[in-house]
Amino acid sequence: MPKEFLKILLAEDDLNLGLLLTDYLESENFEVKLCKDGEKALSAFQNQAFDLCLLDVMMPKIDGFALAKEIRSKNKNIPILFITAKSLKEDKLKGYGLGADDYITKPFDEEELLWKIKAVVRRMPQSEGNAKVISIGQYTFDHQSQALSLNGKTRRITEKEGEILFFLSSNRNRLIKREEMLNALWGENDYFLGRSLDVFITKIRKYLKDDPGLTIENVFGVGFVFNVPE
Repeated sequence: MPKEFLKILLAEDDLNLGLLLTDYLESENFEVKLCKDGEKALSAFQNQAFDLCLLDVMMPKIDGFALAKEIRSKNKNIPILFITAKSLKEDKLKGYGLGADDYITKPFDEEELLWKIKAVVRRMPQSEGNAKVISIGQYTFDHQSQALSLNGKTRRITEKEGEILFFLSSNRNRLIKREEMLNALWGENDYFLGRSLDVFITKIRKYLKDDPGLTIENVFGVGFVFNVPE
């Protein structure tokens, strides 16, 4: 098991089970993003970096099989484990056919799940992973280590700042609606989260101020445009 925290996308519509698994996995030095339906999980996957996906099969909006298919279309290597209440051979074959690395059937022991995760992690090539190093104007941003660099100087930013910066960069030069950002980054859209987002945007503007070509434009009442020279 690598010493650094591995980030798990957990898609589970049973909130009690989801919170229980989140607490347990975090106590085992994993970082967990819990999403309560497949739609939110897909949005999170598109906008954040993960090392492993733990997907419930039966979920609203997008089920686990459809979600796995979408994830596989974007990343052929990320490990996927299915959680299901079903034990039918046909379901397991379907899951493996979509590229699942393993399967666990409810009810299960948490330690059993942990050992399955560790077994999959051990099979991961050490040179791979989901570290994303991207160029943002004159800056370089290492999403895994949350390091923003310019001219040999590096600033460590917080996880949430990193998620927001990565989301902005992934959607550069287009209008991003506020509700789109809030749902992608927090899983919900409300007034107080909107105020928090504004505070984070202000901080990120300051972090990027040494490249005058970068601007985060506020489109009143709608959202933001992250202007990045091509």
